[in-house]
Amino acid sequence: MTRLGGLGDDQSSGPGDDALSLALEIADAVDSLVNLWTVASQGASLRLSSHQLRALRVLESDPGLNLTALAEGMEIGPPTASRLCDRLEAAGLLERVLHPRKRREVQLHLTARGRQVLGEVASRRAQALAEVLAEMELAERTALSRGLSAFLAAQGDIDRRAGGSTR
Repeated sequence: MTRLGGLGDDQSSGPGDDALSLALEIADAVDSLVNLWTVASQGASLRLSSHQLRALRVLESDPGLNLTALAEGMEIGPPTASRLCDRLEAAGLLERVLHPRKRREVQLHLTARGRQVLGEVASRRAQALAEVLAEMELAERTALSRGLSAFLAAQGDIDRRAGGSTR
């Protein structure tokens, strides 16, 4: 089990500790999900690092970003983003295209192969997750779905109160 404060610190000592105990349980489940996600993505035809996959997902959702915008979106430095794009371009997953109206700006676009690899990774991840969910009872899957919906709503509330700066 994940222990935020060290071994043995996961025991409840008051009414507010229920959220912490649940947080520890969820942290364990998230660790397991991350492992499932990673193993599934590594089985794809092209093995990519988590940073490479993240860059492709960012560009999939916002095609035509320039290098600076990609770096900001990924919260990495421009030199790191540049090296990342060099590797993705060399693998045929990304292309750099001159901006049609701003001659000094280069836009980043996924290639057909980049979109294919993202689709393959997403499919493999969904299949791996579906296999685990199939082992659960219908009532458990329903409860999980409701819980995740409530979690996302609560997180959205926190984000709105913070002005969207928590992500």
